[in-house]
Amino acid sequence: MARSRLRRRLIGGTIAFVVVVTVGAVFGAWMIRDIESRLPEPPDLGAIATSTVVLDRDGQLLRPFTIADGRWRMPVRKADVDPRFFTMLIGYEDRRFAVHDGVDYRALLRAAGQFIWAGGRIVSGGSTLTMQVARLLEGGRTRNAEAKLRQILLARNLEARFDKDTILDLYLLLAPYGGNLEGIRAATLAYFGKEPTRLTVAEAALLVALPQSPEARRPDRDPVAAQAARDRVLDRLVSVGVLGAEEAAAAKRDPVPTARRVVPMLAAHLAERAVAARPDDPVHHLTISRDLQAGLEQLAEDRVTGLGSRLSIGILVADHSSGEILVSVGSAGLLDSARAGHVDMTRAVRSPGSTLKPLIYGLAFEAGLAHPASLIDDRPTGFGGYAPQNFDGDFRGTVTIREALAQSLNIPAIVVLDAVGPARLVSRMKRAGVSPDLPRLSAPGLAVGLGGLGVSLRDLVRLYGAIASGGEAVQLKSGIDGDSESSIDAPVPRVLSNAAAWQVADILADVPPPAAGSPGQLAYKTGTSYGFRDAWAVGFDGRYVVGVWVGRPDGTPVPGLSGIGAAAPILFEAFSRLGPRRQPLRRMPKDVLVATTSTLPPPLRRFRNPNQAIVERHDGPEIAFPQQGVAVDLGIGIGDPSPLAIKIRNGRPPFTFFANGLPVGRQPFDRTEIWHPDGPGFVTLAVIDSAGRSDRVTIFIE
Repeated sequence: MARSRLRRRLIGGTIAFVVVVTVGAVFGAWMIRDIESRLPEPPDLGAIATSTVVLDRDGQLLRPFTIADGRWRMPVRKADVDPRFFTMLIGYEDRRFAVHDGVDYRALLRAAGQFIWAGGRIVSGGSTLTMQVARLLEGGRTRNAEAKLRQILLARNLEARFDKDTILDLYLLLAPYGGNLEGIRAATLAYFGKEPTRLTVAEAALLVALPQSPEARRPDRDPVAAQAARDRVLDRLVSVGVLGAEEAAAAKRDPVPTARRVVPMLAAHLAERAVAARPDDPVHHLTISRDLQAGLEQLAEDRVTGLGSRLSIGILVADHSSGEILVSVGSAGLLDSARAGHVDMTRAVRSPGSTLKPLIYGLAFEAGLAHPASLIDDRPTGFGGYAPQNFDGDFRGTVTIREALAQSLNIPAIVVLDAVGPARLVSRMKRAGVSPDLPRLSAPGLAVGLGGLGVSLRDLVRLYGAIASGGEAVQLKSGIDGDSESSIDAPVPRVLSNAAAWQVADILADVPPPAAGSPGQLAYKTGTSYGFRDAWAVGFDGRYVVGVWVGRPDGTPVPGLSGIGAAAPILFEAFSRLGPRRQPLRRMPKDVLVATTSTLPPPLRRFRNPNQAIVERHDGPEIAFPQQGVAVDLGIGIGDPSPLAIKIRNGRPPFTFFANGLPVGRQPFDRTEIWHPDGPGFVTLAVIDSAGRSDRVTIFIE
């Protein structure tokens, strides 16, 4: 009886065990199928949102942009990362990575046994790198059985779909490194200030340690915890034979970073423009040279501090043989709000000052109206109601056109412009791709020759690039794919003849350089806009053309600002940083007339305006300053008053000057008389020339 009861109990127990196991297996299989049915399809690498990046001509990073939720997640592949990192990552996290199918069951059993033996405390993890990628893709917690099972199943799906390198690529892209940093590339840029291509042992160990607990170990918040975690990784790698003891000890002596670095923001304005033009492109390639861009951005930042508050700087460098833009510095600091750093001053429309004079003279050379050795008068001259003055208020008398351009004399330039025509000047500017900003519904007048229109730094670089290239228009390009930033239509007519362009360049090469500049190495021209609002310097050699703008982005005046004092030194420094890539200026073309003034053909020896449009007062002298009816503040009654400078135009010397009918001076040749008035009040000034012709004005002195 007893044996029969025991047999029945064994049979019953066996049946019950089989039933429980069967039910458990069925339930487990149902649960697995249910979870599998709800698992997302493993995404392709290209489907994961990454930061839009802007690269230079050699593929180096210029500027990345965060993804939509503000995280940095930059595109990266295994080939972009130091191989040492993978050796250390796999040695620490998943030594059987190469052979398992996504789940290391041996490691899971070991972790489970250690968990039970330690009374429910986690001693080691059983997750593989593939399971970690699955967790990162899921984005949820893994502290419960169902979540762990989902992770295991998704890891196996990943292994079935992708090869090991793709799984590593996913890890490199998604691993968290604290804050809004995701992926190894964002981490190395933020913590080490470099790409992950080359890493030290200490850097690689820190990158292995951080994803396990990214917030608690952030080196910018808790460098002590970060160092401790890094050192544990180094010790573990020594114990498993991945690192030598001496190598690990040396790595431990390296400090961990204590702050996050600013992500690269080179050519920031141009990068923003590229992304805005093609927002759906994940990668943008520009013609910018990263190292040169970085150097000239630093130059702008260094120089602007010595120029005054609220000033900014724009620099543009292009290869005029190809039109490729190598440097585009839009401001002296993108984030400097006091200097309006967000404004791209390479595109801002401003008055060009004297920078258009080379084209004016080039048009005269091309038309056969003048030669660099032709004589021209620099004397007070009126053009209807327009009476230009030289920058220093002085006159040089008779000079050659070479001297007039080299010294940037205003009156000869306007005399020549009156002959070639302002409309022709503007037309040739448009041929060069320049988009001049002129007053609406009005034809261009003579004032455009001295800055009476609006252009951008890009416009001037286009114009001088055409002169540098022998008169051929240059299409500026900022993208490797050949997108043009110019408004030139094809086919393109010449901006200047080859000979005229060379003659202009030859004169500009003789312009004295600023202090510490080397003469003859480049052809350049400076300009200062009316009211000291803009300072310009544009120059070129045989390959490069560089433009510099200095001023306040809001257009307010800067007393004392000038092209030669503020912009030219930056121009020469920028050229010096181009280094051995520079080339000498073009050789003289065969069709250039080489002559002195005396050997020129008679019609070219002295410049004559064929249109006879200049209005000169041959009937006598004219008091140019002060003008009729004005009040002149000389500071009388406040300390030592200033003298009054009486300036005249036209007439024939010598000149005799009068104040209230009394002679106050006589000048044999000079057209300026310095007079010290006795006191305030109305005074009538008069001048008489050698022929007895006169002029007078009445003014009020105070």
